[in-house]
Amino acid sequence: MLAEQVDYVVGVDTHRDQHAVAVVDAHTGAVIAQTTAAASAGGYQDAVRFADRHAPGDRLWAIEGAGHYGAGLVRHLQCRGEQVREVDRTSRGERRLRGKDDQLDAVRAARSPLAREHRARPRAGEHQEALRLLLLARRTAVETRKVALVQLRSVIVTAPDELRDELRRLPLGELLNRCSRFRRSNSRTPAQLATILVLRSLARRIQAATGEAETLEREIRVHVRALVPELLDEPGVGPIVAAQLIVTWSHRDRIDSEACFARLAGVAPLPASSGLTTRHRLSRGGDRQLNRALHTIVLHRRHRDPATRDYIARRVAEGKSSRDATRLLKRYLARHLYRVMQNSTPLTT
Repeated sequence: MLAEQVDYVVGVDTHRDQHAVAVVDAHTGAVIAQTTAAASAGGYQDAVRFADRHAPGDRLWAIEGAGHYGAGLVRHLQCRGEQVREVDRTSRGERRLRGKDDQLDAVRAARSPLAREHRARPRAGEHQEALRLLLLARRTAVETRKVALVQLRSVIVTAPDELRDELRRLPLGELLNRCSRFRRSNSRTPAQLATILVLRSLARRIQAATGEAETLEREIRVHVRALVPELLDEPGVGPIVAAQLIVTWSHRDRIDSEACFARLAGVAPLPASSGLTTRHRLSRGGDRQLNRALHTIVLHRRHRDPATRDYIARRVAEGKSSRDATRLLKRYLARHLYRVMQNSTPLTT
């Protein structure tokens, strides 16, 4: 029990400009003191001084939004050797029943770890944070490229006949090069000129987004090799999938077991039995980006890995559906990849 390990819990509800802080007695859950602190270096120091006055013994910081608005506070506390845990946002149902304001949320954050056996640790490590930011930027570049490609194809469909017939025969690379070199011409009609300018703009946007995504992917690969290079040796695990696995897992002490990792990934089996039917299904919760990474690995292995195809065929022959076989495979992957990351020897953290 947490009450046997610490005397106080300091709950923090984080926001962009200021954080609400509440000190709770770990043995009784009683609120001892509350305050607000600015979301700045000076504010972090004020929060620590406040905790020193009202929680002088062993204490634990329970922080909502530790990976977002609370990231700066978490770094400040970790540098001081404080115990820090991440707690979930208050559920919508509880807010509806009990009300909501920042001080209430801070108290709930403080009391939340008292009722839990496992408490999540915040993500840590410069390379891990770099990977998170690089993935975010690459995801934006890929989405920009995808939208622009759809728009380019749509414009070609409605282009003048001669231009449409010319462009529809070109493969993508040549199509982008051709469209990106279009020039203004006074001999064209206003509609033709608009079509040419839009095609050129979209083609250059696609080329720029493609180049940006490739540059970011190379940088992502460097960080993955520095942290868990063994992941890249796994079938179906490229630098982007490996980076997402590392960002969620973060470091050895963050997730207690492979079962916790599977639940976080949304691949822990949940009972879905009724009457004479006994079965399980996948969870629809968890980190959806991590779940997507595991799904990408499964799709790759189903097409290119003979052992995976044999496994699915064997499960189907046993009476499982293809979906159930995929569920079992995702659960196996969560267990295996968690152990790979736990047993890796990073070059640096």
